[in-house]
Amino acid sequence: MTDFEPGAVRAFRFLGCRFDPGTGEAGLDYAFDDGPVMTEVLRFPGAPFTLDDERAAAVQRALRLLHLVAGVSYYKAAVPPEIRIEGYDIDAATAALLTSIYENGLGEFAYRNGLSLRGKIVFPARADAAPAPAAGLSEHAVVAIGGGKDSLVSIEALRGAGVAQTVAWVGGSPLIAACAARTGLPTLNVTRALSPLLFELNRRGALNGHIPVTAVNSAILALAALLHGHDQVVFSNERSASYGSLIPGTGEVNHQWSKGWEFERDFAAHLRSHVAADLRYYSLLRPFSELAVARQFARIDHYDAFFSSCNRNFHLLGERPAQRWCGVCPKCHFVFLALAPFMPKPRLMGIFGRNLLDEADQAAGFDALMEYRDHKPFECVGEGRESRAAMELLANSAAWREDALVKRYAREIRPQLDPAERGLASLLEPSDDHGIPDALWERLRANFGA
Repeated sequence: MTDFEPGAVRAFRFLGCRFDPGTGEAGLDYAFDDGPVMTEVLRFPGAPFTLDDERAAAVQRALRLLHLVAGVSYYKAAVPPEIRIEGYDIDAATAALLTSIYENGLGEFAYRNGLSLRGKIVFPARADAAPAPAAGLSEHAVVAIGGGKDSLVSIEALRGAGVAQTVAWVGGSPLIAACAARTGLPTLNVTRALSPLLFELNRRGALNGHIPVTAVNSAILALAALLHGHDQVVFSNERSASYGSLIPGTGEVNHQWSKGWEFERDFAAHLRSHVAADLRYYSLLRPFSELAVARQFARIDHYDAFFSSCNRNFHLLGERPAQRWCGVCPKCHFVFLALAPFMPKPRLMGIFGRNLLDEADQAAGFDALMEYRDHKPFECVGEGRESRAAMELLANSAAWREDALVKRYAREIRPQLDPAERGLASLLEPSDDHGIPDALWERLRANFGA
């Protein structure tokens, strides 16, 4: 049934939000025009029954920010021309942050649906905001774990630096739960239930597509950190997340915009100025390339039988997943390629159960990673120059150079590349764009050395 007409909707309404300390449950309410209320429910285990005044106020500010950011999942169903915020007001800085999140975070969604959102998303700003005070938080990191190599590198780096941490995730993935348990650290699993009415609208003809899920999860974990009195929210987004896919005739479209530096920088500043002055938000891997992170992960074998970055399998897993890698998606391709230069071949093949670089029919997938005859996939993968550098290393490796796709690279692609386009050294140099606390950065930089 396709009787829902997005173009007929005039307004998207933020109706209100609430948190029940007794149950640890938050409710976020939305509606289109005068339609039914769509309620999202989140549960925060271990939330305290009472909070002092400063923390309670910070929690309320974080809850409202979450309400506004999470609304992107519902707004996209119709992208109406008017946005209304009912029950509370926001200031110009909050409106600007939200406009950026919605415009940029819905970039792929807009491209795939043939829409232009620039200049059309207007959040009404009616309030003035005083700087948020400190909330009396303790030194402790809430670290987002996603089940892949990146968050595990961060967790082990923080452990090595002596930083107290809780590993946290949103949703019910058994793979992530298994990785979290493998760390041996305290865990926090926040559950998020989207309104069933949203799925009904999707069945009836609503617009659908990719949202900035990292922005939503960042707002969720910021609220979780405040509820537990922790002063840091740590993600594991490396610097390649800041670069999108270059689409001929369109320009850059970044599938992972909310994993990029622009979002991290602006969101971190907003948390300090509008939520709690002592709440830090940063990505521990921001200064590093995907290859630098892969090299670091290859030094750890504790998670070989537990981790997976395969998005397809995240949707298919049962309680006891038999296979963690589909072997044919862009994430599988990239992780295999990125780890291959730094990991013994038998170990990598043991993780994946096969040698993806010796499967000639997968050439197109690896071509896209190298931005050869195609653009970078709409996935959280590294830059084209990283994939070219990794393939170059393999072409010079006795262990890999006879594999079908490595031989093809050496024969067909390498001759078309300038040597500067396939070098590794510059990719292992850290960037200065990051928000890592100074003392921690010095320890981290030394740990990531060759």
